[in-house]
Amino acid sequence: MRSTRTSAAPRRGRRTALTAAGLVAALTLTATACGGSEQDKADAEPGGGTSQAAATGAAGGGEGGLPAGLADRLKEHGIDVDQWKDGGWKNWDKDKWLSEAKDFVNPVIEGLWQPDRMKSAKEADKTVTTKDAAADQGATDPEPAPVEAVAEKKPYHENAAPVGKVFFDSPEGSMVCSGTVIKDVNHPGKSNLVWTAGHCVHAGGSGGWYRNIAFVPSYNDYGKSEAELANATTTEMAPYGTWWADWASTSDQWIQGGSESGGDGAAYDYSVLHVKPEQGSKSLEETVGAALEVDFSAPSATEVSSMGAWGYPAAPPYNGLEMFKCVDRPGRLSLSPSLPTMYRIGCTMTGGSSGGGWFRVVDGETKLVSNTSIGPLENTWLAGPQLGRAAEAMYQNMSKTYGGQ
Repeated sequence: MRSTRTSAAPRRGRRTALTAAGLVAALTLTATACGGSEQDKADAEPGGGTSQAAATGAAGGGEGGLPAGLADRLKEHGIDVDQWKDGGWKNWDKDKWLSEAKDFVNPVIEGLWQPDRMKSAKEADKTVTTKDAAADQGATDPEPAPVEAVAEKKPYHENAAPVGKVFFDSPEGSMVCSGTVIKDVNHPGKSNLVWTAGHCVHAGGSGGWYRNIAFVPSYNDYGKSEAELANATTTEMAPYGTWWADWASTSDQWIQGGSESGGDGAAYDYSVLHVKPEQGSKSLEETVGAALEVDFSAPSATEVSSMGAWGYPAAPPYNGLEMFKCVDRPGRLSLSPSLPTMYRIGCTMTGGSSGGGWFRVVDGETKLVSNTSIGPLENTWLAGPQLGRAAEAMYQNMSKTYGGQ
């Protein structure tokens, strides 16, 4: 899987709204017929670990701005919100590393994600070996030929879907993934939702929730080089500001079965974040001017002629400063006959691109259909989960419960 180590700044201008036709042109995807969906049996039971995050000014009226009742829950783990903000989050003692869905806490620490910290964030890579893939018992197509990642046109806010970087802290240090602004069906035009990978917010079966999770849309919007960014301001790096996750949701399957190599949770490796601005009051969608619809029809790879993956690869030969994309005809990857089949495309993007959206065109409209999850050590392809009923249930719960806050 793909992710990178890293606060925020006043937002610059507003993102130019892109029409559906504009997005299609920008993403260079081929329009495809939307056939019947293929739902795996393992996807029949909706499940999602929805978590409440402590945030400055969060709704609920609880202690320290926490949603009501959560402060007491955190005290059971010996956590004081003020001490947390003062550096207590650096304690990764297993007894302090919260793993249950309801225990996620992510209070805003203003000014934490400064440009140097963002640039120093490392990829939280998740890989699967060729041997692992060869052992699959389900529907797996031949390994795709590598597709060389292409740098996105700049500035990103005029040429690409609303993609950005997801920053977070882990026991190994500051890390980074990629994410996409998505529409909120219950709050049209005012979405505060971001789609990314489950492994970008939660360590899976062996750990818990990561900390200081924040999203930066159109990171380094003009794709400046490392030398040009030597003394960059936060506004240059985060033109639309830094958005803290005050609520998060990932699948129960990822929380229980996710591992360093994806594990049994890989086919459910997705997450939705509800974010709030470190500064300002407008919604994320209003601020950046665009958001993508999520396609939960989970079409079979055999029915789709083209998919594209977008993200910020950070492991060599990339440095995490630029947005790249790969477009290919998807194939199928099955890690187990008991798990949903995943999509797979040829792509040379490396760690840091994890969580980045996969897009396809349906009736002339670009939609998010998956996200980068795992890839091989050789960085020749990427795989992402199919988004079916379980993913939709998680999304709907996030939208209905927290979307208006």
